Amino acid sequence: MKAMVLAAGLGTRLRPLTETLPKPLLPVAGRPILEWNLLLLKRHGITEVIINLHHLGDQIVHALGDGARFGLRLAYSHEPTLQGTSGGIKQAAPFLKDGPFLVINGDTLSECDLTALIAAHRASAALATLAVRDDLEASTWGPVTLDAHGRILQINGNPPLAEPRAALPACMFAGIHVMEQAVLNAIPSGPGSIIDVYGSLLRQGRPLHGYRMSGYWSDIGSPERYAQAQRDVAEGRLRLPED
Repeated sequence: MKAMVLAAGLGTRLRPLTETLPKPLLPVAGRPILEWNLLLLKRHGITEVIINLHHLGDQIVHALGDGARFGLRLAYSHEPTLQGTSGGIKQAAPFLKDGPFLVINGDTLSECDLTALIAAHRASAALATLAVRDDLEASTWGPVTLDAHGRILQINGNPPLAEPRAALPACMFAGIHVMEQAVLNAIPSGPGSIIDVYGSLLRQGRPLHGYRMSGYWSDIGSPERYAQAQRDVAEGRLRLPED
């Protein structure tokens, strides 16, 4: 299976750090955040990866090269104009055209069991399977509501439910997902959000599933969360995937 790492964002909330360095290259325990994600992919047998680029993207290419030193084969998708999460995936379609593929945000740190996520996706026969996690602030991140069988009913309250249904408490999307080619084909051209694409598929009654991940997860979206991630590694709550 191939993977795509989303790494084109501007990192505005982490300025001034990101004025001269793209957020995915910010170091955690001396290793770029992006490198942590690449090693996670490798641990789970994924070695063909494309990374989308925009803000200071040449620095990422210079830092990672062709991926050989990590045992990976890296390709890059340059976005002169930011395409968003759906547009970025759509632009990378020629690389991702061979079957189901995994997408991961390049600015998160995670111990998600990608092997189990992929297995859950294959077992579900869903168009996409999203890694989700319990979080007391799920409504802040954007709630995902599942039924008792793991099928996604709503993302961010979309679509409205026509009738009450038994549902587990809302959880949050962890920014890691496996999708089929049918999702790629459903993405419209131009900038956009993959969450909007998923909402459209849900309104059509198309099956999307959630995989409840466990273990460490952090979004490096603010100076406070970046500092906390540094402390988490120092205190042993997160280890580099190759260790």
